[in-house]
Amino acid sequence: MPRIPEVAPGVARSADAGDRALRIDVLIPTYGREAELAVTLSGLAAQEAPGFAVVVSDQSEDRTCLEEPAVRAMVRVLRMRGHPVRIERNLPRRGMAQQRSFLLGCSSAERVLFLDNDVWLEPGTLQRLDEALTWGRCGFVGAAVQGLSFLDDVRPREQEPLELWDGPPQPERVRPDSPEFRRWTLHNAANLVHVARKLDLPPGGWRAYKVAWIGGCVLFDRAKLVSSGGFDFWDDLPTGHAGEDMVAQMRVMEEFGGAGIVPSGAVHLEAGTTVTDRSTEAADVLLPPDDRPATTVDDS
Repeated sequence: MPRIPEVAPGVARSADAGDRALRIDVLIPTYGREAELAVTLSGLAAQEAPGFAVVVSDQSEDRTCLEEPAVRAMVRVLRMRGHPVRIERNLPRRGMAQQRSFLLGCSSAERVLFLDNDVWLEPGTLQRLDEALTWGRCGFVGAAVQGLSFLDDVRPREQEPLELWDGPPQPERVRPDSPEFRRWTLHNAANLVHVARKLDLPPGGWRAYKVAWIGGCVLFDRAKLVSSGGFDFWDDLPTGHAGEDMVAQMRVMEEFGGAGIVPSGAVHLEAGTTVTDRSTEAADVLLPPDDRPATTVDDS
């Protein structure tokens, strides 16, 4: 069976004249997980608008993602539907921050969606994200991934930090030891599914809410992400790290604001992580305590 051509390893190719008209670059880091990647691509193939291209950065060492027939099939579907797809190789592996920095360097669109390789998007999700970013004029909006195996696990206390934006998101300074960070519980389990049901939104409707950070599916204004440093801090971290996406979002949010949207529409495939060495938390290196709000200790 003929192979789908790949871009040469490490070569970031500029968009051609047709690509430049595309509004969004969807950036997908991958390592292993060929079956999950195929599901992720199938979700993208079902998105109707706006125009987007896809860049996959494959760090698999023994085989490439294109050796999986389901991945090849979804690449063909995306291209047939008018969405350019590029498969890049980025080796050796130097950690997720470097992988994200590499992907950002491969993009040229006005907006970039960082999408993990184990997330399925329901139809309409990308359009909602794009509408929300246009409305908010902020640095990013995201759809926090939901684990649907938790549909019957309702967690009211974890939903308590929910605070909706009544107008466009404003800049916020959030750090791991600030009160706003407790918002992270909103993204546990299937909390946003339950929140959406309580909000009783009309078909196609959405609301923006305040976040600590969002994992798995985040649409950035590319210029604002780059002006906040992007992921250029990757060489300040050891290869074994986690939390690089949180650091980048906090920096963007501090300058330009950011938000999550509900309903999410992003479904976590609940596969095991491929980032097994998390010995360094990026925030501990890049957001030191003296860069965080002072806290008052009550000795009474």
